[in-house]
Amino acid sequence: MSLRDRLKADVSAAMRSGESLRRDVLRMAQNAVDLAEKRDRRPYTDDEVVGILTREVKTRRESVEAFRAGGREDLAAKEQAEIEIISAFLPTPLTPAELDALVAQAVAETGAGSPRDLGKVMGWLSPRTRGRADGKQVSGLVNEALADLPKQQRLSLALYYLEGLSVAETAAALELSEGAVKYHLHQGRERLRGLIGEGGA
Repeated sequence: MSLRDRLKADVSAAMRSGESLRRDVLRMAQNAVDLAEKRDRRPYTDDEVVGILTREVKTRRESVEAFRAGGREDLAAKEQAEIEIISAFLPTPLTPAELDALVAQAVAETGAGSPRDLGKVMGWLSPRTRGRADGKQVSGLVNEALADLPKQQRLSLALYYLEGLSVAETAAALELSEGAVKYHLHQGRERLRGLIGEGGA
């Protein structure tokens, strides 16, 4: 069953069971998909439907923050309940460790070497994280991985590595993501290979 068909079936089920909030939320999601398909004059794939549902969740998360900032916890709670209903149709969220590993893989696969390569890395990551991680969080981790480390932090990174600390322990000690640690260790090894190559020439 396609994701679109699941939405339709769950709307019908919510109507039969009298779950008004679930019915209304899923109808809104279904209408968002219908509008997009009419605009593009073609049926959407499951991945495209996931993209729409992800935007629906993002909009509600922003509303939750705004309502809480304004002291309207009642409205924030309603938005949060809607998020939970829609999220049930999205892929399983990535764990922090899984996301760090994907960021490190993305940097390696794209050959990124500086913050200027952010777009290239995000292009590789987007289809793999859509609906499974917040876009701002992913972008922040990529920025962190590609950023130049201060000299003292680079020295600490090298020292922890030589002492045999794991990537997770090093990340915790330096307050970096595991993806950033893997990236900078890789960059350090590449620089060392280059120096050795120059010395042997």
